[in-house]
Amino acid sequence: MTDQPTPDQPTPAPATPEPPTPATKEPSTPTPSPPALFTWEFATDPYPAYAWLREHAPVHRTTLPSGVEAWLVTRYADAKQTLADNRLSKNPAHHDEPAHAKGKTGIPGERKAELMTHLLNIDPPDHTRLRRLVSKAFTPRRVAEFAPRVQQLTDQFIDRFAERGSADLIHEFAFPLPIHAICDLLGVPREDQDDFRDWAGMMIRHQGGPRGGVARSVKKMRGYLADLIHRKRAALPDTPAPGEDLISGLIRASDHGEHLTENEAAAMAFILLFAGFETTVNLIGNGTFALLTHPEQRARLQSSLAAGERGLLETGVEELLRYDGPVELATWRFATEPLTIGGQDIAAGDPVLVVLAAADRDPARFAEPDTLDLSRRDNQHLGYGHGIHYCLGAPLARLEGQTALATLLTRLPDLRLAEEPGELRWRGGLIMRGLRTLPVEFTPADASRTTAQT
Repeated sequence: MTDQPTPDQPTPAPATPEPPTPATKEPSTPTPSPPALFTWEFATDPYPAYAWLREHAPVHRTTLPSGVEAWLVTRYADAKQTLADNRLSKNPAHHDEPAHAKGKTGIPGERKAELMTHLLNIDPPDHTRLRRLVSKAFTPRRVAEFAPRVQQLTDQFIDRFAERGSADLIHEFAFPLPIHAICDLLGVPREDQDDFRDWAGMMIRHQGGPRGGVARSVKKMRGYLADLIHRKRAALPDTPAPGEDLISGLIRASDHGEHLTENEAAAMAFILLFAGFETTVNLIGNGTFALLTHPEQRARLQSSLAAGERGLLETGVEELLRYDGPVELATWRFATEPLTIGGQDIAAGDPVLVVLAAADRDPARFAEPDTLDLSRRDNQHLGYGHGIHYCLGAPLARLEGQTALATLLTRLPDLRLAEEPGELRWRGGLIMRGLRTLPVEFTPADASRTTAQT
C-alpha cells in the first residue's frame, strides 16, 4: 500500500534538480612583472634583473631613460648570433625613430661634430675598407712595443699616492692611465694632454656635468683632432720613423690607392680615444673592486705574481671582463628588415641592444656564472663584442688592465676598500658600466719600490 498524504498535510512540491557542479578551475599563474631597469638600485647590481630577463623575457622590449624604445637581448646564444647578424645595421640612418627620440641613439654631440663616419656606426663595404686601413696602423706589434710606456705611466700614477696611504683609484689611477696612454699612442703632444683629460672627464661623467657639456667636449675634441691631423699630414715624412704615432699611421695607411680622408681620420681617432679610454677605466676600476671583494681570488693572484707567473693574470683579466665587464650593453644596432631573435619578432627600423653583461652570466654557457674564478679556462666571453665589430683596441685594453692590476697588487699588497661595497656609487649610463669612485687604503709604500714586470 502506498502512503498517501492526509488532508492536513501539504502536497510536496516536485523535486528541483540540483544545478550541475561547475568544473574546478586551476588558478592561473599570473605573468610575472619585469624588474625595474635603469634605476640607481639596478645600476649598483643589474645581474638579478638580467637573470630574470634571461629566464622570462630573453628578448625584451623596453623604454630606455632617453625615451627610445629598444629590444634587449640577454641570452648568450642569441647575443652571439645578434652581434654577427648582417640584417642588423650599425648605421643610425636605419632607425625608424619617432620625433621625441631623434638623435638619442649615438654618442652625444657626434652628429653635430661630423664624427659619424667611424667603425661603430658604419656597415660593409665602408666598414671593411676603414677597418682594413686602420688595422695597418693599429697592429699587435705596435701594442707590444707600447708596453714599456704603459708600465711607466702605471708607476708614475701610483707614485703620486703610494706614500699617502689612501687614494681614489678611479680619479687618481684608473682614469688618467688610459687617457694618457691612448693620447701617447695617437700622438697627441704631451702639453695638450691635460685638455684631452678635461674633455674626456666631461664625456665620462655623462649625467654628472653641466647641461650640454658632453656635446661641447665632443665638438672641442673633434676640432682639435682635425687640426692635429692637418698639421701632421703637412709634416709627414716620406718614410715612417720607428715608433711612429697612430695618427701618423692613420694618415699614411692606404690600400689599393685608397686613403682615409681627414674627416675619416678625425672620426677614427675620436672613436679610438672614446672607446679606448672609458672601457679601460672601467676594466681597471671594476676589476680592482671585484678582487677586493673576493679576497681568496685576490690572494691567489698575488701569490702567482710573487712567484713570477703570468698565466693566472692573463686568465684572470679575461674572467674580470666576463664577471663584471666595462661594457654593459653593446652599441646600437638597427633592424634593416623584419627578423626574429630568440623567437621574438623584430620590426624593420627597431633598435636592438645586446646586453653583454647578461649574456656573459648565462648559465647555459658558463658553469657557475655568478662565481668569480680567475683560473676559468672555457671563457669565450663577449666583453669586447663578436663578429666584424669586435673591438679593435682589445689588445691595448688587455695590456693596460694586466699591467695596472699586477702593479697595484704588487706595490700595494694590503690594498683594501675604504668604504663598504654597498656605499659605492655606479655611474648612470646605458652602454658602459663603471664606478664613480673607488676609495682605498693601504700601508704607505716607498714610491721607489720595485714594481711588477708584466
